[in-house]
Amino acid sequence: MERLTKAEEPIMKIIWEKGEVFVKEIVEHLPKGTPYNTVSSLVRILEAKGMVGHKAYGRTHQYFPVVTRSVYRKQILKGMVLEYFDGSYKGLLSQMLEDEDVSEKDVSELKTLINKL
Repeated sequence: MERLTKAEEPIMKIIWEKGEVFVKEIVEHLPKGTPYNTVSSLVRILEAKGMVGHKAYGRTHQYFPVVTRSVYRKQILKGMVLEYFDGSYKGLLSQMLEDEDVSEKDVSELKTLINKL
């Protein structure tokens, strides 16, 4: 699965959040001045990538997610672990825990989660 581009991410987040949405509605949730045609083109690219599908209502299309946010996250994380950590989730977790921004509370919650698994 391809990683979303920086331009595609906010659009896909809106589609995930709304479930079914017309391009006009996506534009309304983006920063003011975002061109309708640009959003329409990006949605069609997302459809070509297999991320979204559509229902046709005449010349208007209502878009919906084909890939869930959860499935996307899992696939992207898996790719990142393979590419940057040689397939080692331990390596990823070690890197995360070495980060000084990780709170003691987060570390404690991770330990609890690991013990449950």
